[in-house]
Amino acid sequence: MFLPNVHILHEPLIQFILCTPVYLVGTWFFGKSALMSIRNKLLNMDVLITIGSSSAYIYSLYGWYLYYGLQKAQSFLFFETSATIITLVFLGNLLEKRSVKKTTNSISELSRYQLTKAKLILQNEIKEIPFDNVKKGDKILVNSGDKIPVDGNIIHGEATIDESMITGESTPVSKKIGDEIIGGTILISGNIKMKATNVGKETILSNIIELVKDAQNNQPNIQRLGDKISSFFVPIVLIISIVTFFISFIFFPESKTLSDDTFINSLLKSISVLVIACPCAMGLATPTAVMVGIGRAARNGILIKGGKTLEKLAKVKQFVFDKTGTITTGKFKISNVFIKDHKVNEQEILNIVYSLERNSSHPIAKSIVKELYTKCEIINLKQINEIRGVGIEGNFDGSIYKVGSKKISKNIESNHDLYIIKDEKLIGTIDIKDELKEDSINTINTIKNNGFKTILLSGDNEKKCANIASHLNLTKYFSNKLPEEKLSIIKKLKKKSKTAMVGDGINDAPSLTAADIGISLGNASQIAIQSADVILLNKDKLHQLYQSILLSKHTLITIKQNLFWAFSYNIVAIPIAAFGYLDPMLAALFMAFSDIVVVGNSIRLKYKKLN
Repeated sequence: MFLPNVHILHEPLIQFILCTPVYLVGTWFFGKSALMSIRNKLLNMDVLITIGSSSAYIYSLYGWYLYYGLQKAQSFLFFETSATIITLVFLGNLLEKRSVKKTTNSISELSRYQLTKAKLILQNEIKEIPFDNVKKGDKILVNSGDKIPVDGNIIHGEATIDESMITGESTPVSKKIGDEIIGGTILISGNIKMKATNVGKETILSNIIELVKDAQNNQPNIQRLGDKISSFFVPIVLIISIVTFFISFIFFPESKTLSDDTFINSLLKSISVLVIACPCAMGLATPTAVMVGIGRAARNGILIKGGKTLEKLAKVKQFVFDKTGTITTGKFKISNVFIKDHKVNEQEILNIVYSLERNSSHPIAKSIVKELYTKCEIINLKQINEIRGVGIEGNFDGSIYKVGSKKISKNIESNHDLYIIKDEKLIGTIDIKDELKEDSINTINTIKNNGFKTILLSGDNEKKCANIASHLNLTKYFSNKLPEEKLSIIKKLKKKSKTAMVGDGINDAPSLTAADIGISLGNASQIAIQSADVILLNKDKLHQLYQSILLSKHTLITIKQNLFWAFSYNIVAIPIAAFGYLDPMLAALFMAFSDIVVVGNSIRLKYKKLN
């Protein structure tokens, strides 16, 4: 197009040969999508691209036929326009895909943590195998500097481990026999032997990767709004393009023959409108921002289940906290044991408690089992049944033993933490102590100072809940609540404003599901994790909660900025094209540029300071 008219590239046959492969590839690629959208009655941007490039190509064929063999035919050849439109849109797609790849590189970064060898301990040798060949129960040697291949428990030795890729905490943590370790984390110092517990797709790291991969499929409402607007936008643009042609041809005529400049100019204006209006940026506005937001969260130890969750979290007005294991450490110690039946001694009481609680996933039960591990003998209990929010029971030698809260029996009057019942008779009680997590006060104060309500909802007794609520300056508290009562309270709170529930136990699962947003901790029971929308992997601190709030708000802001740019660009550019100030090739270039601006703004979220 920039060469003299006498150049060989201006020969119609040469242009046709050069353009046709580009046009056919472009039409095959964009035309299939355009045809499918027409069938579904939801016109997409590919309709505009296909019509725009086809108009230029078909008009060129007609001009070549009309003035075949004449020099005048060169004035009606726009093969290069068709090829340029397709090429620039393809270029835009290529740049978009490369940019979007940057938004999702957290997946590849996390996947690299998995790529390690495991030193399998055999009877007479140590054999190196790929991490994905490790089986449950395998014993593995991990030396200083090694990546831990899979999730497991330490069975020999002590070590200092960098868990920052999971928890977001830069400070290494010390681990000893019995402690859980996470696949993909790095053993900084020490040598250990471990027993594999979770392998393959069951590991924490594999679950993180799958959550990030699935996140884009969970479209927020604001994404569906963009899609819906696009479906109306395309037919409107088609109408504007047709109107542009007829206004230009009818009201600004030099002559009305098919071969004059008026027709050419009118057609080029019409094609420019089609090309400039391709709403690629609108389609990229939400998914790119969502992927960056979720990827950044994953690198900081926060698992967010999809874009819809990000949007809902950004609109939350009040946070409801479980107590045990959520705002407290969940690492309980037995402070006092009281014997209520002279026929049993303290050791027998502890044996019963240990044997029952080892079958429970409740945080209190886990702590007690850990404390009593070397002090007690296992009683062979049968017919074990856990009653959520109450306790656990089992049968031994024809007697029914129960361990639980005050709700475990109707005949309890004293005020203790755990009650041990034999055949409906109280035989002992236990007092336990728990501590606040080190950053609970700061995190809750920060959340409250930013305008959120903070509420405590616990199954613990009135005295302990009142003390915690006062210490943390919580807005309100509820005590002695069973799972069904917690669920009822969450439903009532939801009617007033958007509510998030933060919990970690089996008894919290119904409330986590019922809340607008359920937030669980990395050491929570499996059912709590499955019920939650957000999982905070740092089980010892709460600071990730406020990080997730900030990240959701900034992701939503980024989506709105992207949509604003996409709409503003079209509002400004379409009139310019309609008045003839942008030819189709420049229109295609600017359309691709708008896509890059939107994706670039999304990538900015990856490095943006959150406050």
